[in-house]
Amino acid sequence: MKEKVVFYAEAEDPEMIKAFYRAQETFPYFWRELHWEYRRIVPALDLACVKVAFMQEVPDRATPVVEHMWVNDVEFDGDHISGVLINDPNELTNVKNGDPVKVPIDQVSDWLFSTRGNTYGGFTIQQLRSTMSEEERNEHDDAWGLDFGDYNDILLAYQQKEHPENLIEHPMSVNMDESFIEFLKEYPLEITNRDAAGYTLLHKEAIAGNRGSVATLLKFGADKSIQTNSGKTALDFVRQLGWKHIVPVLEG
Repeated sequence: MKEKVVFYAEAEDPEMIKAFYRAQETFPYFWRELHWEYRRIVPALDLACVKVAFMQEVPDRATPVVEHMWVNDVEFDGDHISGVLINDPNELTNVKNGDPVKVPIDQVSDWLFSTRGNTYGGFTIQQLRSTMSEEERNEHDDAWGLDFGDYNDILLAYQQKEHPENLIEHPMSVNMDESFIEFLKEYPLEITNRDAAGYTLLHKEAIAGNRGSVATLLKFGADKSIQTNSGKTALDFVRQLGWKHIVPVLEG
């Protein structure tokens, strides 16, 4: 990514606060795409990062210092986002560029991925672009090296206009079902294995919003009652992340 031209907006700006909330609400789409990206042999994404609000208490200040900065190499466990900070703070001294970080999802203020010439997400970016002149927008986009398109038309899922069903189920979840079945037949222990935090494959596919994979795992005997070390089932995660299309599968 090229060095970016920075445009600032007041944190109290109600439109920017709406952008923060919209980014949090739709973050599962970002994670769903990244989940599949990590399973691809040939990468499809040109860029994938999350903007996070970092805070620090400072003596003689009534409110904490807050800076919104980008994180890449993102992982997500359904509750917390982890990754590597890729910005230099302006005022904060409790984090620095290159630090590993882990924050709850309610500290997300934006997310962005790009592929095949299109950008997805970028709610705070688009809000800033909406306040710029055409010349400023061109300068901004050139600095990022991306085409952000229409700031009034923010995309969430790949080819969602051509295939609106992609907003419900990721196309790879549909296309990879047969190979997933073969994988489970060859490695049946993957159905019951739990990682150090107590997550099963069912938890992970549920968090990623993959209805097909969840249904297949249940057919192969996955136990939907298993809880993570933090006490959550796969159904708990799909409910809190808004994957409504998977709720009936896990409730049945």
